Amino acid sequence: MVDSSSLMNKLVYVPVYAPILFFSFHSVYFQVGLLLNGFTLKVYLCRDWPEVSNSLMVYLKNLTAADFLLCLCLPLRITYYASSSPIIRRLYCSVGASALFINMYLYSAFSFSSLSRYLRIIHPSGTHMLQTVQTARIISVITWVFLLAPTVVYVIIFFSSQKPLTFNPSRCVHLFTPSVSLLFRILHTFSAIIFLLVFISLVFFYYSIFRRVLEAQQKQLTSSGSEKLVKYRRNVLVLVSIFCVCFVPFHLVHLPFTFLWSDDSVGPVLFYLKEVTTMVSVFNICLDPVVYFFLSNTFGEKVRAKHPTTNEENKSSKDNCENIYILCTDFNSF
Repeated sequence: MVDSSSLMNKLVYVPVYAPILFFSFHSVYFQVGLLLNGFTLKVYLCRDWPEVSNSLMVYLKNLTAADFLLCLCLPLRITYYASSSPIIRRLYCSVGASALFINMYLYSAFSFSSLSRYLRIIHPSGTHMLQTVQTARIISVITWVFLLAPTVVYVIIFFSSQKPLTFNPSRCVHLFTPSVSLLFRILHTFSAIIFLLVFISLVFFYYSIFRRVLEAQQKQLTSSGSEKLVKYRRNVLVLVSIFCVCFVPFHLVHLPFTFLWSDDSVGPVLFYLKEVTTMVSVFNICLDPVVYFFLSNTFGEKVRAKHPTTNEENKSSKDNCENIYILCTDFNSF
């Protein structure tokens, strides 16, 4: 663990308003996110859900479950800002922070769904293996195992290496032993590399899809389908913007913080930038259900209708654009 005497010399003045600000925002996120994601899970798990069981729906259910898990762990983060108890801080720095890690990188790992949509729209002939429900379920299970395994290892090493505290820690990094600090840096370096690769892939996939939608729109300038394509194109831009705002700033700050947190000159600044960008990232648990409702015809109709019905005439008029509309319902598939 970090030497307490040297650590105390590095502690800087903590603005009084900072913990209050973080506490207030996360409290709102918890209440709104728990309500919205609980309702979304209920809608997804209804037995009379229309027959749209595809790879997209598998990914959406897993993402909603991840959001709900983060909501359940937010009280630890809220208490972390409200209390100076070493026990609370240890619980948050192990379990609470891990829940955020799992939630954030599930979005990156489930970029397979954006590849599925890319294949469906750019190469529509036939059904690729990645577009099947069975493949989506296998990928989902592997993703959960891939994220939970290092998380469990981190939590075990964190608690097994803890020693009696001789000071009151103000940050998680102050509780790190050399072994935990090394694992922390390895995990977040590897995660940052994965995020970068995923981000580049998503930009390519959605740029290609955006161009295809634009071409389709130009061919239907005078038809009603043109207005729908404009809407779908706008939805894609909205989704990409949300993704960039919620997750890119966090990764730009978090990796430098991982290696420079002990630096007296930039460490404190990076710490508060990390807290702010984390707060912005957590906001996505409130945005996801809203995105599902407004950008998904199927989800919105399911929520609004007491008894789902099938209108063949409306269905046939939407067939030409259905694939493009489906891609707009997945918050993570940018």
